[in-house]
Amino acid sequence: MAATLYDNENLKGKKILEEQLKVCGFRTDKEVTDLYLGGKGLKEVPDLSRFHMLTYLWLNNNKIQDLAFLKHNCFLAELYLNNNEIRNIAGALKHIHSLKILLLHNNQLKKLETTVKELHKIQSLQTLNLFNNPLSQDCRYRLYVIYHIPSVTLLDRKEVTTKERESALHIYNHEKTLVLQSIGFGKRVDVPLLPKPGFSLTPTKILRLPPGCEFGNHLVKIPFENPEDAVFVRAMNRSVMEFSTVDWGKMPTCEERRLDSKPEKRPERLTIKFR
Repeated sequence: MAATLYDNENLKGKKILEEQLKVCGFRTDKEVTDLYLGGKGLKEVPDLSRFHMLTYLWLNNNKIQDLAFLKHNCFLAELYLNNNEIRNIAGALKHIHSLKILLLHNNQLKKLETTVKELHKIQSLQTLNLFNNPLSQDCRYRLYVIYHIPSVTLLDRKEVTTKERESALHIYNHEKTLVLQSIGFGKRVDVPLLPKPGFSLTPTKILRLPPGCEFGNHLVKIPFENPEDAVFVRAMNRSVMEFSTVDWGKMPTCEERRLDSKPEKRPERLTIKFR
C-alpha cells in the first residue's frame, strides 16, 4: 500500500514537472536554469539531476519531507523550500557551494546542531530563513547560527549586526575574544582580562608604574593587574613631535656683513616638543 502511494506521488510529480517545462518553453534540459514548482501540493519531487544548469528553484508551499532529489544539483544559487514539512536536511545541501539564498522557514526542523552543520561550509550563503521551525525556539538559536555560518548577513529577514557577531564570538570562542580585546596600540597585553568592577564611589585610583616600566623603550616588563594601565603606559610612549624656529631678524644681512656695520650674533633657536 505504501509503495503504491509512493509511486502515485512520484508519477504526479513527474507529470507536474513536464507540464511546467512545456509552459516555460524549454526544449532541452541544458536550457533549464530556473524552475518554479511552488504550490503544487507535491509530497515527492522527481529527480532533478538531469538539469545540470539549474540555478533558481522554487519548491515552496508543498508537502515535501525529503530532499534526496537535490543530490546532483550543485549550481543552485537560490533555493526556496519554505512552507513544507521538512524534518531533516542532513546530507542534502552541503554540496551546493554556490548557494546564496536559502529559505527554510515554516518547516519541522528540530535539531539546531545538525541543521547548522549541514550549512556551515557553504561560504557563499548570505540570506537564510529558519524561523517558525522548532529549532528556532532554542535560546542559543540566533547567535549560534551567526557564529557557525559567518557568511550570513540576513538571518530571518533581519540584518546581522556587528554587535551580534561580537556577542556570538564572545560566547562560542571566548579565547579569541580575549586575544582581540588585549590588543592596544599594536601591542598585546599578555595578561588575562578581568571583568570591570561595578560602579562604586571609591576614591580615584592613582596609577603608579612598577619599577622596570620605562617610558622610552616601549616595553612593559612587569605585567599590570589591570590591562587598561598597560594601555595607558603605551599611550605615553607615542612618537614625540619636535618643532624648531630661528629668529632670523638677529642675523646680519649681506650688506651689513660687507660693511661690517653690525656685529654678528649667534642665532637663537626655539625648540618645542609635542607628545
